[in-house]
Amino acid sequence: MLVAFAVPLAAGAVLPTVKTAKNTDLGTVLVNSTGRTLYHFTSDTRTKVKCTASCMAQWPPLLVGAGAKPVAGPGISVAKLGTLKRADGGLQVTYSGMTLYRYAGDSKAGQANGEAVGNKWYAVSSAGKIVKPAATPAAGGGYGSSGYTSPSDSGSSTAPGGGYDPNY
Repeated sequence: MLVAFAVPLAAGAVLPTVKTAKNTDLGTVLVNSTGRTLYHFTSDTRTKVKCTASCMAQWPPLLVGAGAKPVAGPGISVAKLGTLKRADGGLQVTYSGMTLYRYAGDSKAGQANGEAVGNKWYAVSSAGKIVKPAATPAAGGGYGSSGYTSPSDSGSSTAPGGGYDPNY
């Protein structure tokens, strides 16, 4: 579980909880204080968190300590920044009412490996909207090719999606 605190810096400055950064593929997105991309789980609502228990291992929520408020960094609207009390008692940071999470598959600043996982997890823009990747042409195409691979050609896994369920 990731807990962010307002950390004092020189001359009374504090480390922002949420700021923006430019991502090559997605444009300007929300990131945490160390530059890691922040995501929203579209199954969450403004009042209910659906990512709990084992989900939190892959998608650690961005939290602030009890009594703390999230700190807006460059590019962030203070009015859109808030918190939501989770069922486990934690205070999760929200932006435009959307819960914010990191992705365990992002190992450094600038990565967005969690983007569109399970068609449920998306980066968030400074406007408070989810960011969906630009559509790319399907592989294959061309005359006589639909890009379809029959189940017998798809490898040995019998589990849909290789056995990983990002929807929890």
